[in-house]
Amino acid sequence: MIILGLNAYHGDSAAALVVDGKLVAAAEEERFRRIKHWSGMPTEAIRWCLQDAGLGLGEVDHIAINRNPKVNNLRRALYVLRKRPSLGLILKRLGNIRRAASFEDQLQAAFPGQRLKAQIHRVEHHLAHLASAYLVSGFDEAVCLSVDGFGDFASSAWGIGKGDHIDITGRVFFPHSLGIFYTVITQFLGFPHYGDEYKVMGLAPYGEPKFLPQMRQMVQVLADGSYRLNLRYFRHHSDDVHYTWDDCCPEVGTLYRKEALEELLGPERGKNEPLEQRHRDLARSAQAMYEEAFFALLNGLHRRHSCDRLALSGGCGMNSVANGKVYLNTPFRQMYLPASAGDAGGAIGSAFVVARQVEAGPRFVMDHAYVGPQATEAEVESLLAARAADLQAEGCTVTKLDEEALCRATAQAITEGKVIGWFQGRMEWGPRALGNRSILGDPRRADMKDILNLKIKRRESFRPFAPSILREHVAEWFEQEDDVPFMMEVFQVRAEKRALVPATTHVDGSGRLQTVHRETNPRYHRLISAYRDLTGVPMVLNTSFNENEPVVCRPQEALDCFLRTKMDVLVLGDFMVRR
Repeated sequence: MIILGLNAYHGDSAAALVVDGKLVAAAEEERFRRIKHWSGMPTEAIRWCLQDAGLGLGEVDHIAINRNPKVNNLRRALYVLRKRPSLGLILKRLGNIRRAASFEDQLQAAFPGQRLKAQIHRVEHHLAHLASAYLVSGFDEAVCLSVDGFGDFASSAWGIGKGDHIDITGRVFFPHSLGIFYTVITQFLGFPHYGDEYKVMGLAPYGEPKFLPQMRQMVQVLADGSYRLNLRYFRHHSDDVHYTWDDCCPEVGTLYRKEALEELLGPERGKNEPLEQRHRDLARSAQAMYEEAFFALLNGLHRRHSCDRLALSGGCGMNSVANGKVYLNTPFRQMYLPASAGDAGGAIGSAFVVARQVEAGPRFVMDHAYVGPQATEAEVESLLAARAADLQAEGCTVTKLDEEALCRATAQAITEGKVIGWFQGRMEWGPRALGNRSILGDPRRADMKDILNLKIKRRESFRPFAPSILREHVAEWFEQEDDVPFMMEVFQVRAEKRALVPATTHVDGSGRLQTVHRETNPRYHRLISAYRDLTGVPMVLNTSFNENEPVVCRPQEALDCFLRTKMDVLVLGDFMVRR
């Protein structure tokens, strides 16, 4: 049985292919289009998934999309009748719904000569989110929670997963949304681009929650653990807010009422204005408000369902700081967070909803994210030969090494303060670089953040870099002990260890760790082990292999990034390129 899952007509468009109950390929469209958060129909991701599996579109049995225009329509209609939002807002929402409802024509046009025969399934947006975590978690039973911006007229959904089925028992409906709240503060702080919320999360530790009382005027936590927005400060529910979702990087207009919010929080920050302490305090206060509402919701769900396992998803599931406090602030004792908790993950979730409906058999467990494109040795060798003149102009040498020598040489270069581009195997699914499309550095060097920002990343200085740590050493270096294979949680570094790894320890003593397993990424595990043997430190600094662009996908993009930046070493498969 061949099932194609899609996230389409929204940010982070993506495709995933499930064959006989197993995920065999998945990728975001942005990696092929080279435009961050690309929205629209993910035709290139679909094309790659099918080619990788040796299939044609006509061989697909089922196609699942993570939108269902038929759900929650009564609530939509009642809302329009009661609130009478602007005609422009209504027309834009209807237009986006129509595109998602009639995507077959665009899909067929992208594959001329291949007749589309698959049965089409429209899966409710939040059910797809919940499934992207629970149905691949390995749990036989778990509380399931999705917290998002909006999808199918809801911002959150929760319930209980048992066996192959997820029973949704509650939702928070439009216009109330924790995701919208966090985006509003992101915009107010002068970060206007789609997906900039992580910048607020990175800025928050530099501030104090001095504005938490004001944030509580924006978000009301209810007795049952759910929440509501004070709509006085928001305009997404009533005004003709600018949205662009068509074949581009998404754009979202201003979601807040400027006069009301400035009266509450003081003046907004312009995009290019300097960051002041007040802005840092606002970021910390917004994070504190989000956590207050998030933990209230989780504790309410635990009281209701009396289950200690949690499957968490939705765009807000990318808030790794809050995720890292779940065990500290709730009774949950096991948690599964997918590699892509946001909308891209709906491609996998919708595919597995259908997979469990149409076929029996053991459930697939997603314990790694290495399901994207890869390059053969011949392709890498051919690329290096074709670009020999460019490499010579940069004074580069190229060496081919066996794995042991490659890992030793790379580890040695890291200890020397070199910046390494590390391109190996299959590209990671999701937004995090997890050791196959990574830039690596020495976590012991206090100046490594500045080196990376100067040579390559050119990003805000307050944003932290992550540690990739050998799974067997987590308890020795962090205050919590858990498996974090997808870099989706932030833990406190043990106090006595912080000075040893300043480059990956944030200002508040935390680190957004990735646990590295020998079984799922043996070469990356071997590299970190080689570095540990040299230094006694079982982790390396890891950031995404890119320069203000989507993470590199193909070897030519890795080589281009290496040549246009000041990276010191590029490791492409078995080949080491040194400046």
